[in-house]
Amino acid sequence: MDLTHDGIQDDNRAHEYPTRTVNDAQLRYAGFWMRFWAYVVDLIVIGSLNRILIYPVFRALDIPLTESSMFSLVSISTAVVFYVYFVLMTKFFGQTLGKMVFGIKVVSLNEKPLTWMTVLFREFIGRYISKLFFIGYIIVAFLPKKQGIHDLLSDTTVTHIQK
Repeated sequence: MDLTHDGIQDDNRAHEYPTRTVNDAQLRYAGFWMRFWAYVVDLIVIGSLNRILIYPVFRALDIPLTESSMFSLVSISTAVVFYVYFVLMTKFFGQTLGKMVFGIKVVSLNEKPLTWMTVLFREFIGRYISKLFFIGYIIVAFLPKKQGIHDLLSDTTVTHIQK
């Protein structure tokens, strides 16, 4: 294995194995299915938070929970819980509860701590675009650093946690 001046692995097999060597730490990128199942766990957590926090308050205030409008109070409230969960967990822990369960973490490609701007951009704009075009998540399976559109736009990726 040849290392360049910045410590990144530079051999012909780099495209075959989604890993790199940086500062003597082996990074292994988390693929589509690992990230998918972590996201499913996160959706369960968010649904639970909504059922524990939002729905009882709405019932107590006699606010309907069954409105189907995207701009209904219940839709806006649950969307806020969704985005606040992802932003705060990613900023303070580098991972959500789903990612913790599967041992993966969001990292910056420039090897610096995640900034508020990076996290906000990744979770709001990047995730919106990825959801708008579901392909934004599917491409994780095909890119060498296993990035979705939200990762590409914010210079992040998701890696397995080193033990």
